[in-house]
Amino acid sequence: MAVAPAAARPRPGGGRLFIIVGVLLAALAFGGVFLLGNVGGGGGLGGPTNTVVIAKQSIPLRHQITVADLETAKASVNGNATLGNVYTNPTDVVNKIAEINISKGALITSDMLATDLNVVPAGAAPAYLPLAKGYVAMTIPTGEQQGVAGHISIGDYITVLASVGVQIFASGTGQQTGPAKYVTKTVFTNLRVIGLGPASSGVTSAAGSGGTTSSGGATTTGVTSSLTVELTQCNAEFLTWFLANTTVRYTLESYKDYAAAPPADNDDPACLQITSAGGVSNKQVDAKFHFSTL
Repeated sequence: MAVAPAAARPRPGGGRLFIIVGVLLAALAFGGVFLLGNVGGGGGLGGPTNTVVIAKQSIPLRHQITVADLETAKASVNGNATLGNVYTNPTDVVNKIAEINISKGALITSDMLATDLNVVPAGAAPAYLPLAKGYVAMTIPTGEQQGVAGHISIGDYITVLASVGVQIFASGTGQQTGPAKYVTKTVFTNLRVIGLGPASSGVTSAAGSGGTTSSGGATTTGVTSSLTVELTQCNAEFLTWFLANTTVRYTLESYKDYAAAPPADNDDPACLQITSAGGVSNKQVDAKFHFSTL
């Protein structure tokens, strides 16, 4: 009677060999994926990564962007056209205006921003201007020659010069003796522009397309008729005096000389509160700015 042969017993250590081979193959596969990722610039199948500017916190519509709103991160940006719309340096974004509500962590692109508040729809605008504590907004007149031929935009910083005959500061009747003496002096520096008058020319978005836009949908011409600046109430009194009694001109500061955004609280020890303003006359103006002693 035939008897079935007994099943062959596995050789000792045979299963361990398969386990070792499997581990080696897994390690090779992992190393291949890691190598391909590095060769691709760290972006794997998504392509190379770039340093880009993102929103460090939520940025509301019509907000003028500050350094505190921004940070940089590594991100994969596909295509040269897309790369051309992003920013790699936060300084390129500071002082631009958000045209939309930007979420925290969102990649900031040029089509989200404008260089002038007038180009941004006003429907969801905040009910107040972004003034620091202790500061007020004041609108001052301007024109082509007075206001740097319309080159002043929102977010810029300007200086104010005043030209006046010093006889206005003479005591008594104020009548001068001898030839008339006129003095021109820089009376304010680093006044931040937070608004432009309604007669402004068409504005260009941050994307730099070259087109101009106005609130009415049609391109306008001309130079803005007024500037709205941020300053203390005490300085507003002095500036009002200069506008009424002197010839006032403005100069536009280089962006490299721009002051930091105003602090959360007014740090002028002479005018900490709006109520600190007590009025000015010729006497206070000359004591502060020394026109008659130049």
